[in-house]
Amino acid sequence: MIRKLALGMAGLSLTAAVGIGFNPTSAFATAGKRVECDKVMAEVQAGKKTKDIAADLKISTSSVYKCKKKAAGAASASASKKVAGSQAAAMSPAAAATSTAAAASPAGK
Repeated sequence: MIRKLALGMAGLSLTAAVGIGFNPTSAFATAGKRVECDKVMAEVQAGKKTKDIAADLKISTSSVYKCKKKAAGAASASASKKVAGSQAAAMSPAAAATSTAAAASPAGK
């Protein structure tokens, strides 16, 4: 009888300790909230570390990394558009006409 009571008390103690130690609200701290990447990138440009940014803005570190990735993708896309535009602008009208004529001529086939 005493063993069963001791086992029951140990089980309740373990359940209480796990229940108190595991706080599910902290796991979903930003669930349903939009992360403002502009604020995140301002902090990144200021030289802060990822963990510090996440703590200051009360978001996860993965959200900080996602904003960094999004910003890097936008920067590379705008850079590639600028390069393509500058190459087209750098081509002289005579060179453009020559390349268009060469592509349309039947001798090239």
